[in-house]
Amino acid sequence: MYAADSGAMTVDALLEQAEQKRLSGDYRAGCELARAAADLAATTEDDAGEAAALRSLANQLMRIGGQEEAIAACRRAVMLLEGLGDTVGLCEVLTLQAIPLLELGMHDEALGVLASARDIAQELGDRDLLYWVHNRTGVVHGAMGDHELSTEYLTLALSMVDGMDAEARFCILNNVSDNAVYEVARLRGRGQAEAAERMLAEALGHVAEALRLAREARHPFREAISLDNYGMLLALAGDLDAAAGLIEESRLIAVRAGYHTVESGALQHQARVRLMRGDHAEAIEGLLLALERANQAGEKPMAMEIFRELSGAHELIGDYLAALTYYREFHDLERELHNQVAAARARMAAHHFELDNVRLEAENARLEAELHRRQATEDSLTGLPNRRSADERLPKIVAAGGPVCVAVADVDLFKQVNDRFGHFVGDEVLRRIASILLDGIGDADMVARFGGEEFLIALHGSGAEDGRAQCELLRASVAAYPWESIEPGLSVTISFGLAEVAGPGALSDALSRADQRLYEAKRGGRNRVQAD
Repeated sequence: MYAADSGAMTVDALLEQAEQKRLSGDYRAGCELARAAADLAATTEDDAGEAAALRSLANQLMRIGGQEEAIAACRRAVMLLEGLGDTVGLCEVLTLQAIPLLELGMHDEALGVLASARDIAQELGDRDLLYWVHNRTGVVHGAMGDHELSTEYLTLALSMVDGMDAEARFCILNNVSDNAVYEVARLRGRGQAEAAERMLAEALGHVAEALRLAREARHPFREAISLDNYGMLLALAGDLDAAAGLIEESRLIAVRAGYHTVESGALQHQARVRLMRGDHAEAIEGLLLALERANQAGEKPMAMEIFRELSGAHELIGDYLAALTYYREFHDLERELHNQVAAARARMAAHHFELDNVRLEAENARLEAELHRRQATEDSLTGLPNRRSADERLPKIVAAGGPVCVAVADVDLFKQVNDRFGHFVGDEVLRRIASILLDGIGDADMVARFGGEEFLIALHGSGAEDGRAQCELLRASVAAYPWESIEPGLSVTISFGLAEVAGPGALSDALSRADQRLYEAKRGGRNRVQAD
């Protein structure tokens, strides 16, 4: 529907609709709109628009299980943003890319892109960017099982969230709460009861605020995940009835909205609450249903965790054979996941190689276009603008306003230089003169090679008297140059013809007068400036 209608819409309009869908939790519709925006931007060579659309696409794909496509979208966006020199956008996309990498089990890669994002954010001194980097780094460490380090990063991010928007506040509050579910249990296991209870109390306050923000935004995905975390924290606090109610509420929202991963997680957590009650049979039944949903959603890391919990649940009821069977399933799936991560890395490497080729082709095309531009507008010997470029730039210099003088300069007796010292020395003389003339003019002025040994100079802001003085300095600089350092016995001088431009319509006349004055300078003995 959206793709079919996109032809009559702009990239910005499609992207705005995609973001509206994202903010409402309708990720599938948002993905379709973001794809349409990216495709349209690509056809119109709107790199900034395509990068923004790819970022929106990746941000929504990872919510519905499209992790590899999300990574591919991020990598394409990174390439575009690098070309645009958009370091802020680059940092944002790298920070985003860490999440689908994490979901695929590519923890090292996730930390790698976050390290790159952190370097950019620190160099820019951007507090908002640093907040997101610390937030996501905490999430990655939590997923790796290092909840102590995760707490450090998330706490740092939490200290930076004041003044940020509701989405940013929800994100850190929910992540801190999620991490606390594991960290409270770890602290209790280490006998640090006081620290555990303090963290639990703080987390309950954070998750209550996260739930309020989610409901205020009418965002079902955020509401579902915060309800689930709230339930698990209440279970740790001993209120199992309230915990079960909140987790069931989370599950129902997930079922209605099609959030299969959230539904699987809620079923798994319901089973944990039942285990805490001692309802082992019901817990096992719930874990089996959670396993079915996880398999349907392709959530193998979650399925692996459920196998481990099924093994522990059967051990509690004395069914050691079943416990061993599920434990083996856990390890078999763990090995399969390792293989899948390796395969995903290989696919990502292949995609990265393709992007490198695209980047190389784009750079080659840019260099070729630059070469053609330079060949068309630049003198190959001296590097100065050629006559064609001068013809384009001169009217602009005159139109800028203020007095303008034009001078035509010609190397004296240049044919004798070539005849006596050779064309190689003659070419070097022209290169040195070009450098002398360039060094002697201002930023608003111009020097060009008209051909052969002839140069054109435009002096902006100079009337006839100032122009003559400046040309005298240029003439003297040429005459005083140590030409014998190039070839013993070599000496070079230059003559100038100068005229002031009376106005935009008088440029051609001024050039003719300057050429005539040059002829007079040559006839008058050379190595001189002749002006009106």
